[in-house]
Amino acid sequence: MAGHSRWAQIKRTKAMVDAKRGAVFTRLGREIMVAARAGADPSGNFQLRTAIEKAKAARVPNANIERAIAKGSGQGGSGADAFEEVRYEGYGPGGVAVLIESLTDNRNRAAAEIRLAFNKNGGNLGETGCVGYLFEHRSVVRLEQEQLQEETLLEQLLQLEEQGGPAALGYELDQEGAEVYGAFEQLEALQDGLRNLGLPVASWEHRWIAGTPCPLEDPAALSSCLKLLDALEELDDVRSVTSNLEADEALMQAALS
Repeated sequence: MAGHSRWAQIKRTKAMVDAKRGAVFTRLGREIMVAARAGADPSGNFQLRTAIEKAKAARVPNANIERAIAKGSGQGGSGADAFEEVRYEGYGPGGVAVLIESLTDNRNRAAAEIRLAFNKNGGNLGETGCVGYLFEHRSVVRLEQEQLQEETLLEQLLQLEEQGGPAALGYELDQEGAEVYGAFEQLEALQDGLRNLGLPVASWEHRWIAGTPCPLEDPAALSSCLKLLDALEELDDVRSVTSNLEADEALMQAALS
């Protein structure tokens, strides 16, 4: 089926343990502020509803969420208009492709901090487009159900399409559930359709998916690459980090420990 982000799997396992909580709160607050530009009511603003769900999953306090909505919608002073989305691309150790989405109010600061993270961890920040062609922007819906059967999931995905819903472009099963992939513009329809079929929708997002993996077998290069990805994730201006890193599970766990 469709390719997936190996780093996304690692992140799910590590959860928020290795992230700086302050940076996570800042990042999610900015996403809410920007989404709230289109309206403060989540029921009529899917982008805002998505941002709020992500914030709640990260245990962002309700007071923080409410302040971000107020600022973004113009009720709590200016702020949201200052932020813009900027994409950065580069290479990590071993030739791993790295794509970064930034939500920043200062391009120069964001670029300088991202470049420094690359330089300190054996990577190189490249020009726009240098690795972007290796990734596809997809809708991803997370289903939380232990021991979800592949045959059952396939039947329900076919049923969704037969009922006029969006076609799933792929899926990936694990012990806790599954991730279903769809076209970028069909995120709302995909999560609504899966929910209406009675499937346990836990979260949904737009995500860059690596189409061509870059296997790493050298422990030193793998360790440096993981440090680079962590360093980028911790930057306030960074919204998301995606790579095409792929490594043996045992080697990956050794490098993470």
